[in-house]
Amino acid sequence: MSHLTAEQLSEEAKKLIADYVSRIDDMKAKERMKIPAQEMPAQDPEVRSHNLDEVAIGYTMEQARIEAMRCIQCVKKSCVEDCPVRIDIPRFINHIAHEEYQNAADVIKEASLLPAICGRVCPQETQCQSNCAVGKALKDVDKSVAIGRLERFVADWERATGKIAIPEIKPDTGKKVAVVGSGPAGLVVAADCRREGHQVTIFEAFHKLGGVLRYGIPEFRLPNDIIDKEIEVLKAMGVEFQTNFVVGRTRKLTDLMDKDGYHAVFVGTGAGLPMFMGIEGESLVGVFSANEYLTRANLMRAFEKGKADTPIYPSKRVAVLGGGNVAMDSARMAKRLGAEKVYVVYRRTEVEMPARKEEVAHAKEEGIEFLFLQNAKKIIGNEKGKVKEMECVRYELGEPDASGRRRPVLIPNSEFILEVDTVIVAIGNSSNPLISQTTPQINVNKWGNIIVDETQKTSVDKIFAGGDIVLGAATVILAMGEGRRAAAAINKMLAEEIEKGKAVMN
Repeated sequence: MSHLTAEQLSEEAKKLIADYVSRIDDMKAKERMKIPAQEMPAQDPEVRSHNLDEVAIGYTMEQARIEAMRCIQCVKKSCVEDCPVRIDIPRFINHIAHEEYQNAADVIKEASLLPAICGRVCPQETQCQSNCAVGKALKDVDKSVAIGRLERFVADWERATGKIAIPEIKPDTGKKVAVVGSGPAGLVVAADCRREGHQVTIFEAFHKLGGVLRYGIPEFRLPNDIIDKEIEVLKAMGVEFQTNFVVGRTRKLTDLMDKDGYHAVFVGTGAGLPMFMGIEGESLVGVFSANEYLTRANLMRAFEKGKADTPIYPSKRVAVLGGGNVAMDSARMAKRLGAEKVYVVYRRTEVEMPARKEEVAHAKEEGIEFLFLQNAKKIIGNEKGKVKEMECVRYELGEPDASGRRRPVLIPNSEFILEVDTVIVAIGNSSNPLISQTTPQINVNKWGNIIVDETQKTSVDKIFAGGDIVLGAATVILAMGEGRRAAAAINKMLAEEIEKGKAVMN
C-alpha cells in the first residue's frame, strides 16, 4: 500500500476497512499483525524544502482506522508503562478502530491536554512504541502500532470538527499556583492544578507563549497555530497568562509567594543556555548557537524577509554541528531559508545519532548531506571576520562510553577543509541559570540543573521544578511527565492545607 497514490490508498483502505469492520471484535492477534502498517502521508521533498508548511500531512480517516485495528489490545499494556504521562493507549486506539473519535479524544485528555503537540514531536519509537507487542512480534520497532500518529489524528479530528472539549474544573479552592515558564512542563502543571480548582497564573519571559515548543521547533514540524489551539484550552479553563515577565528580574521567585500570595510555585524555565565547542573561531560572524538560529527563525519569524524586524543571516553553505533533533531542525531550516548546501557534521555514525529516525530520513530526502565520523577542529574567517571555511578532523569508533554508544577516536593527521559561510552549533543546551543566580537557596547540581526529590520538590518549601531545568535538554513528553508529577504533589500539598484549615475552623 505504501506505493499507491493518495486516491488509490483511500480506495484500497476503504476495501480493507469494509473487510475488517465486519469482524473487528473477533479478529485474532495473528490476523491483526498481518494488517499493513500505514505510512504517514507527507509533502513532496522538493516542494517542502522551499516552504515552512508542515511536512507530515496526517492520516486519513481510513488509514487511522486500519492502523488502530493493528493493535492487539494486549493485557500487559507496556505502551502505557512506557508513556511518561500514562495515557491509556489501548483504550483510545480501540475507540479509533470503532470510529468513536470523541471517546478517543476524551481518553487521551484524561492524561494529556497536548495531544496535537505530542503526536507530532514526541519520540514514540523510543517510548510508547519501543515495547509494543506488535513491533516485537514482527521484530521491527518501525512496525509497532503508530501510537503517535494515531494520537495526532485524534487531536486533529477534534480541532477540525470544533469539538475540543474543555476539562471539568472543580470548585474554587482559594489556593493560588504560580507557574514559571509556558513550555510543555509548565502547561501540564497549569492544566492539572487548574482542574483541581486552584487559581493558576503562568509567567512567561517571552512575548509569546509555548516556550521551546514555539521558539525551538520549526513550523514544518509543529505549526504555531497548533500550539495556540492547545493554549486556548487552558485559557478557557481559566488559567491566566502574563507575558514579558522575567521571574528573577521582573520579580524574584520567592516574592511570588512572600509578596504576591501564591501558595505554590512551579519552575519550568527550560534549558536555554547554549553550549559551544570551545574551539578557535566560534566568535566569528556567521557562527550561531542552534538556540539563537531557531529562535530568530521561529519566534521572531525572521523567515518573513522584508517583514520581520529580526534579520536572519544570509547563508549559502551551512555546517550544522551535532546529531540530535535540534541539529536536524537547524539544518532543515537553513535549507528552507535559502542555503544551497547544508551539511550535518557528526563525530559518530548514523547508528549512534540521537535524532529521531523520521527526522533524519526527512532531512536526507530534502537534500541535507551528512558527514559522519567527522567534527570541527576550528572555524576560519576572512579579513572581515566572517566565516569562510571550517577545518575538520576524522574519527573512527572505539569502545562504548558511559552512554553505551561507541566512543569516537580521533584519526591522527586527518585534517581537511570544508568550505562554509555559516556554522550552527547544535550540541545541546544547559539549564537557564537565572533562577539559581537570583534564588541561591535553591540547590542545583554542577551543570546548573535544579535538584528535586521524587515529587519534583526543590530544596525550598512549596517550590517545585521540572522539565529541562531539571533534566537538562530532554524531550517534550519527558518534561510533561515531570509536570504531571509536580502537579500531583502540588495538588496533594494544597489539599492537605485545605483540610488542616477546615479542622482548625471546626
